Amino acid sequence: MADALRTLAGRLDEAFAQTDLAGRLRLLREALAGPIVFTTSFGIEDQALTHAIRSQDLDVEFATLDTGRMFPETYDVWARTEEKYQLRIKAFYPDADALQDLVADQGVNGFYYGLDMRKACCDVRKVEPLGRALAGAQGWIAGLRSDQSGHRAGLCFVEYDAARGLIKASPLLDFSRGQIAAFCATNEVPVSTLHERGFLSIGCAPCTRAIEPGEPERAGRWWWESEDRKECGLHVGADGRLRRAKELANS
Repeated sequence: MADALRTLAGRLDEAFAQTDLAGRLRLLREALAGPIVFTTSFGIEDQALTHAIRSQDLDVEFATLDTGRMFPETYDVWARTEEKYQLRIKAFYPDADALQDLVADQGVNGFYYGLDMRKACCDVRKVEPLGRALAGAQGWIAGLRSDQSGHRAGLCFVEYDAARGLIKASPLLDFSRGQIAAFCATNEVPVSTLHERGFLSIGCAPCTRAIEPGEPERAGRWWWESEDRKECGLHVGADGRLRRAKELANS
């Protein structure tokens, strides 16, 4: 099964490069017989994907990871999105016991004081719930863009995620932020008011700030850490690194 999915991912990766956003999503749905899960964090990329999926009435499950530390504006976009597109987005929350133990161990804001502590928080609040959100899925849609950071340049449109045993697709990989913003404006897609206040990449409230002119988009995430560490664990391999296209081709 793994070899078949790896081969399919390669074919879809090539096909994605030749078609538009709507076509990419249709290709993915047609290629996979099993469930496809789209995980949204309600940023502008995910909002564009929500519109593209719902406007075609594709059979895709919607999920979000509610960490318990999200901005009020994120919950507002969540509600507006469900109303506009007439859907329910399934929420996955941190395991209560694991979260209780985390806070008891490191304090409520312990993530500010060390990389290991921050990663432990992300593991409890995001990575473990993601595993439950993707359980049983054959496909995973994510809102990654290659120009969001240097670490995401060179990623594949579609890859086989060996750790989770599924195909992961990033249909917006070659889009610019300007293109996505124009798409959302044209289609009257609900977007977070945080974006217009300089919050370009939105995560948990304590770990997200507005960026300054000239800073990269993800500079506002975990701003107290060095640039080579700014991933929460959702989109990395077992070694903690994002996997590039060349690595995937040779795996």
